[in-house]
Amino acid sequence: MARAPVLAAGGIVLRQGGTPLFAVVRLRKRNEWVLPKGKLDDGETPRAAAEREVLEETGHDVSVHEFLGTLVYESNRGSKVVHYWRMEAHGGQVHALMRDVKAVDWLPLDLAVERLSRGYERAFLANVGPLALEGAAAVPAPALETENHDAFRTAQGRRSLVQKVRDWLRRAV
Repeated sequence: MARAPVLAAGGIVLRQGGTPLFAVVRLRKRNEWVLPKGKLDDGETPRAAAEREVLEETGHDVSVHEFLGTLVYESNRGSKVVHYWRMEAHGGQVHALMRDVKAVDWLPLDLAVERLSRGYERAFLANVGPLALEGAAAVPAPALETENHDAFRTAQGRRSLVQKVRDWLRRAV
């Protein structure tokens, strides 16, 4: 009898600076570098689980932005379905890392892709990482402009990113 897929959620987590950096976490048990993610708790939405898991695994408060895609793969326990959102870390670490996580590294996109231990995560980040960077750049910095103008610019940036994600998903399927 086939098992139901394990549902999980996580983040493509960016920290802004001179060069935007992506979070990758090192698991203690297998000593692997992975994207921050984890299983949904009973009754939890994927978005809420993603935010909780990223806090637990990176120790950083984040703001959750647009949905970037779903990664489906086979693990030793069956199929796993992981939904990912673009997230931005704010400030320094505010929470101790969960026991399962040994370390967190913040790397530029190309180095983050190389650091990941699992090929399917490398391929996923290589495809959605540029979209996450575009999404982060599309959100305007606070400025002394009218609220309507800021809202319009933000909506325009998100619309183009959403279209790009849809185009990527069509090509991937």
